[in-house]
Amino acid sequence: MTDAGAFCREIEAYLCRKNDGHLIRITGPAFERVMGWARQGIPLKVAQAGIDRYFERYYRKGPRRRPVRVEFCDADVLDAFDDWRRALGITTVAPDEGGGPLVEEPAPAARPRHSLASKIESAVARFTALRGSDQAGPRLGAALDAAVRALDRLAPEAARARGEARDAVLTRLAAIDGALLDAATAALTEAERAAFEADAAAELDPFRPRMSDDAYAQSRRAALARLVRLHFGLPTLD
Repeated sequence: MTDAGAFCREIEAYLCRKNDGHLIRITGPAFERVMGWARQGIPLKVAQAGIDRYFERYYRKGPRRRPVRVEFCDADVLDAFDDWRRALGITTVAPDEGGGPLVEEPAPAARPRHSLASKIESAVARFTALRGSDQAGPRLGAALDAAVRALDRLAPEAARARGEARDAVLTRLAAIDGALLDAATAALTEAERAAFEADAAAELDPFRPRMSDDAYAQSRRAALARLVRLHFGLPTLD
């Protein structure tokens, strides 16, 4: 289970770094808010991603005017947690009598209906940028090139696909995405793989007692895939 005290200290330290060293103590209602995140089982990195979302939006409004308090980030942290649960297939989280989360069987996340042509265009641009990066380029160069070629071939069909044809394009996108993710996973060093496996297990640890073995295995695979994507900066195509 999450160490609530350590979780709060990590959030406080992270918020201090995001505020350029300005320390805002997490006490009173703010402390209860962060403890609520811990009781829900929100992983530390997911909470930090939610805080990042708030800061990104805050800086888009212009020069920073005052230090950001943790209460301001609550909605973004909860949204990031929802996104994380959907990505891992954890469908329901609610407090149980012991204060821990109740988890139902995982289910596939619903696919949002975006323009396939714009999705492919964005992915090609992202993969091209990654090809020149220090992290992904040398290790995933061939796989990124293969993905771009496959997407280029698919783009004309995607622009006019409707109904069953659209479903077929989505299936092919999923196959391209899966091949690239497999290549990225295979490119990990043993130390990286072990660290990501440990992180995936730690993220799911608060929910493990209430998950079936099959549900846990499925969610852990999804957690590992998410960490690999973050490591190499890979978007999701399917």
